[in-house]
Amino acid sequence: IKMTHTLKYFYTGSFGVPNFPEFVAVGLVDDVPIIRYDSNTRRAQRKQEWMKEVTADDPQYWSKSTQTLLFTQQTLKRNMEIAEQRFNQTRGVHIIQKMCGCEWDDETGEKNGFDQFGYDGADFISFKLKEGIWVAGKQEAVKTKQKWDQDEAEIEQQKIYYTQVCIHWLQKYVNYGKSSLMRTELPSVSLLQKTPSSPVSCHATGFYPDRATLSWRKGEEELHEDVDHGEMLLNPDGTFQMSVDLKVSSVPPEDWSSYKCVFQLSGGKEITRTLDKTQIRTNWGKPGVRGDGAEDPSNTAVIAAVAVVVLALVLIAVVGFLLYRKKKGERWRWKQSFNPSLCFGFSLNDKRRRKR
Repeated sequence: IKMTHTLKYFYTGSFGVPNFPEFVAVGLVDDVPIIRYDSNTRRAQRKQEWMKEVTADDPQYWSKSTQTLLFTQQTLKRNMEIAEQRFNQTRGVHIIQKMCGCEWDDETGEKNGFDQFGYDGADFISFKLKEGIWVAGKQEAVKTKQKWDQDEAEIEQQKIYYTQVCIHWLQKYVNYGKSSLMRTELPSVSLLQKTPSSPVSCHATGFYPDRATLSWRKGEEELHEDVDHGEMLLNPDGTFQMSVDLKVSSVPPEDWSSYKCVFQLSGGKEITRTLDKTQIRTNWGKPGVRGDGAEDPSNTAVIAAVAVVVLALVLIAVVGFLLYRKKKGERWRWKQSFNPSLCFGFSLNDKRRRKR
C-alpha cells in the first residue's frame, strides 16, 4: 500500500477561554498523537507506548521536548499580545494557533513541509516551502510577510528544517511505531434507512487507516447525482467511519439490483453491498446484516454510538478549533537543550528575529 506519512505539530494559545490551558501542544504522526504538553502540567508527555523507543536514541528526549515547548509557550503568548495590537483589539477571548510539520511519501521519496499560522479562526500567515515565500492571509500580516521574505538566510534554514531535519524525525517515528501505524482494518458495511421515503445510507465503520473511499455505483459507473457524501469521522477506538446516501425515490424498483455501494481501503480489495430491500436496516422493519455477514446490533445502539462520536468531535473542535499559521522571528540556532524534532516558535515581532 502506498503511504504518505505526516508529522504535524499543533500549538494553540488562548486568552480568556475558561477551563482551558493557555497553551496546548500536540504532536501527531500519521494523525496518531505521540506527544502532548500544556501550560498546566508544563511537561511533555508520551501518548503512545512505542514512543518509549525514542529514549534509546536520546535519553534526554523528553526533558528537551519540555524545554522546547516551554519556550514555544512563551513565544506564542507574546505573539498573542502582538496580534491584539495588530488588529487593534482589547483583551478578550482570543486564540492563536501554529501548525507545522512535514510529509514524506515512502514510495516516491517526495517530501514537503508546512508552517502556518492562524488567529481567531482565520488564516494569518503561511510559508510556501517550494517557492520559499510567505503568504499573508490578512492585511495585518503584509508587513510581516515583506520583512520575512527579505531574510534569505532564514528561508534557507526553513527549507533545511522541513526537507531534512523534520523528515529525519518523521522516518524515525514511523519506524518506532510501524506495527501500529501500518496496520489495516476492514470495516463492517451496512445499508440504513430511517423512513420508507428517506435516502438509503451506506455506512462503513471500523476501518483503518483513513485512506479509503465509499461510493454508490450503477453497474461500473460511479454516481454523483442524487448522492450525498458524509464526513469521515473518528471512532472512539481510533478507527474511522463514513457514510454516503443515495436518493432511492428516483430509482425504479426493477433497477435496484444494478446499484451497489462500494468501499475500498487504499490499495485494498473492494467491499460491495447491493441495493437490496432485504439487506436494509430500518426503524420499521427487520434489521439487515452487517458487512461481514453477521447480524448487527440494533439501530438504537448504532445511533447512540454515532451520537457519542459526533459529540466527541464537537468537543475536539471546540478545544482545538483553530487553523494554523506561521509565526516568525527567531532565527534557528539549535540548542542542545531543545528537541530538534519539534518545529518551534517564531515571534510575530517584525523588528528583529530572535535566534532559536
